[in-house]
Amino acid sequence: MAQNAQSNHNGAEQRRGVCLVISAPSGAGKSTIANALRASEPALMHSVSVTTRQPRPGEKEGVHYHFRTMEDFERMAAAGELLEWATVFGRGYGTPRAPVEAALAAGRDMVFDIDWQGHQQIRRALPDDVVSLFVLPPSLEELERRLRGRASDHPDEIARRMAAARDEISHWREFDHVIINTDLDRAITEARSVLVAARLQTRRRTGLLDFVASFGA
Repeated sequence: MAQNAQSNHNGAEQRRGVCLVISAPSGAGKSTIANALRASEPALMHSVSVTTRQPRPGEKEGVHYHFRTMEDFERMAAAGELLEWATVFGRGYGTPRAPVEAALAAGRDMVFDIDWQGHQQIRRALPDDVVSLFVLPPSLEELERRLRGRASDHPDEIARRMAAARDEISHWREFDHVIINTDLDRAITEARSVLVAARLQTRRRTGLLDFVASFGA
C-alpha cells in the first residue's frame, strides 16, 4: 500500500518545464542572479546560443556557442528555428528552438538572461511556458555607480549605457514579476521563489490529474 502511494506521488511530480526569462538594464544584476540560480540548481539548464562571430580562444562548439555563418543564421531565423534572435554590431545571436522545446517537454527548467526584445520574442513563441522577471536597480544613481565600477569607459560610453538602461526600464510592465536588486542575496532568493512558484502552477503539473483521481475526487 505504501509503495503504491509512493508511486502515485511520483506520478504527481510529473510536469512541463519552466522557461524563466530574466531581464534588466545593464548593471542591474540579471546575469549574476541567473548564474546564482544555475549554480545552486545543477538541473537548471542553460541554453547554448547561436552566434555568427568567430570563436574566442578556449571556446568550444556546442559548449559556449553554436558557431554559424551569417547565411546559416539568417536561414535559421527565416525558418523559425530560433526562439529569439537579434543582430548586434553586424553579428547574429539567437536561441535555438528545438533544444528548448525538448527540455520543457521532458520537464527540465531553463533560465535565460536576455533583454526585453528577446523576452517579447520568446513569449510569443512559447506563451504557455514563459515566466518572466524584471530586475530593477535601487536607483539610477546606483546603477550609474555600478556601471562606472565595472569598467573604465569614457563618460560618453557611460552616458550611452545609461540612456539604454532608461529604455530597458520602460518595458518593466511587460513582465510577470519585478524585483528591486538592493541586496543581491535577497534578490537571488526572490528570483528562486518565482521559479519555485512557476514549477507549482496547476496547469504545468501534468501528473496531477491521475494523482487526484486516485483519491476518488
